[in-house]
Amino acid sequence: MKCNKSSQASLWLLLFLLILLFGQSANVIAKSIGMVTGSVNGTYIQIGRDIARVAIKEGLEIEAKRSEGSLDNIDRITSKENAAFGIVQSDVLGFLKNDPSPKVQKVAKRLRMIFPFYNEEVHILARKEITEFSDLHGKRVAVGRQRSGTWLTANNLFRIVGIKPIQQHDTPSEAIQKVLLGELDAMFYVAGKPVKAFLPLAEIANAQDDPTIKAFVDKVHFLPLTDERIFVEYDIGTLSSNDYPWMDHPVQTAAVRAVLVGFDFSKRTNNYYKTRCAQFARLARAVRNNIDELRATGHKKWMEIDLDRDVGIWKHDTCSMQNMGKNSGRYSKSGDSIRDILDKHFQ
Repeated sequence: MKCNKSSQASLWLLLFLLILLFGQSANVIAKSIGMVTGSVNGTYIQIGRDIARVAIKEGLEIEAKRSEGSLDNIDRITSKENAAFGIVQSDVLGFLKNDPSPKVQKVAKRLRMIFPFYNEEVHILARKEITEFSDLHGKRVAVGRQRSGTWLTANNLFRIVGIKPIQQHDTPSEAIQKVLLGELDAMFYVAGKPVKAFLPLAEIANAQDDPTIKAFVDKVHFLPLTDERIFVEYDIGTLSSNDYPWMDHPVQTAAVRAVLVGFDFSKRTNNYYKTRCAQFARLARAVRNNIDELRATGHKKWMEIDLDRDVGIWKHDTCSMQNMGKNSGRYSKSGDSIRDILDKHFQ
């Protein structure tokens, strides 16, 4: 069928209107700002959603996006994705600064901390014959999956102290069992205390009717972290019987702080920089002006957050500080193997 000139003109007009319509829709979508956070059930994404809720009051539409963790977030902030800022572990900066790649170091120099959030403690469950962190050199140590937050922290600590363990990548439950059985010398887990994965150790330690099982917990402990070099980048943390009832004395450890970060846009060299800088300022006002609401109705971790504290080697973001003052069970004896019994507790 042939189209006359009038029909062709109508088709071109329709096509033009469709392009115009979709172009306007794209602009509307682009007005939302991506914030990369963490796993779908994790604390980071819940904190992100809390921020998005109060940011609306400043006319700022934020999309809290799930991610694979700190390194994934840095990758996405530096990509062409709509991801202006994100939540990462504070030790990611030291990790990036010591990467041999000039490109990675350039990224590290541009990163700024918009807000500090809450602490996550470093848990190192180890055999008792290991008494100091440096004793892990050459030992079998589980450090979580590669590029995970736990893996990042473990490798950063190894770098700081100058040791090289034999790294393995078991899940937390698998690693805990292997440490108890002597198949691993130690395992790392970075998370806010108390960590559910370690709670079964209290049940095992209280197995008075089965001293064979109880003896397994008697052979392990949380390894203390006391090397002063560590605390240039990390806060000091403590693990005690208040967190894990099977412990018989408090242990000093390191604490990683979750931080909200973005690039430094304070130079305002072009419209993009000016827009981002203004957005960071509005974001900061939204969080500071609504901190009481966040503590009352948001994630419980908001109760631990001091928006003005310094964190290790991080520089505070200039844009977000402008125009802002400082405000505000029983064990079976039926012949089950030790591994079978442990499996029942770490399912």
